[in-house]
This record gives sequence, C-alpha cells and structure tokens, in this order.
Amino acid sequence: MRLSEIAAGIEVTTEQEKRGVATVDDTDATLEERLAEFADELPCGHEEAAVAVRQYAAAGSVGAAAAAAGVPAVTAAKTLHLLGESVSPVGTVGRDVVRDWAAGELPRSEAEELARVSSAAFALAAYVETHEPLEGARAAVEGVLMREGHNRLDRPDSAVGDTPDLR
Repeated sequence: MRLSEIAAGIEVTTEQEKRGVATVDDTDATLEERLAEFADELPCGHEEAAVAVRQYAAAGSVGAAAAAAGVPAVTAAKTLHLLGESVSPVGTVGRDVVRDWAAGELPRSEAEELARVSSAAFALAAYVETHEPLEGARAAVEGVLMREGHNRLDRPDSAVGDTPDLR
C-alpha cells in the first residue's frame, strides 16, 4: 500500500479550531440578583452571601468575608461551600476520617483527634462532606471570584485560615 492510498480521503483545512476560555457574561444581573435564585437554600440571605463572596474574592479569608457580611464565620464558610468554593478545614486524610465518622465507623471524639482539628472545624468539615454545592450556584459567583484576580475555583483544599473562629 502506498502513501497516497493511505492518505486518500484525508482532508486538509486552512483554519484551526479556536480554543479559549469560556466566559459567562451576566452583566445584566447583579450578584445579588443571581444569588436570589438560591436564597431559600443558603444559610444566610442572598445579600449577605453576595457581600461574603465579594470580600472572600478580595481578601481570601472566610473570617473577613463573614465580618463584611455581618454573619458568623461558620455561616460564611457554609455559604461559600454551597456556592462551590472549597473551604474545608481538613485535607484528604481528614475528609476520609469525617466520612468514616459520618458512616458510623468512628466515634466523634476519635474522629476529631485523627483529623487533628477543633470541634468547630470538625463540624464544618462534616457539613462540607454531607452537603453538595448547589447546582448552578458556582456559575453565579464564578465571574466575581475570577474578576478579582484570584482564581480560587478549582484550587485544592483552600485554607479556611480562621477555623478557630468558627463559633
């Protein structure tokens, strides 16, 4: 078989497929308006959630986000988690321990010790492991988090940073 027979039927084009980053432009709706859709499922009001998201994007701290929104740090962390942000106070091993506790394989005191976190941080980790982010919520906040110059989305286990204050 000759090369020309092998190449028969192969078509050459002069244009390449354009590849790039897909963006969503929701400039017609404010962040508060986009979060209103999820208001019944968030642990705080959608206005407070919007303030927390903006502050988290700017400062990268759950504590700062909570203070700006006027909500407890644990409420801000839960809100950010439901909106698709990684705020777990434990790493991979800690998540496994929390899952074992949730499955009834470990007593809580032993699980907290193995995860090496406080009771408050363990409670947040348990919430994160037992509650999925809200479907579609990540798209509502993605632009704000990206626009602030911090690509916090898709990063491995962000440090909550101020887990001792999660009371």
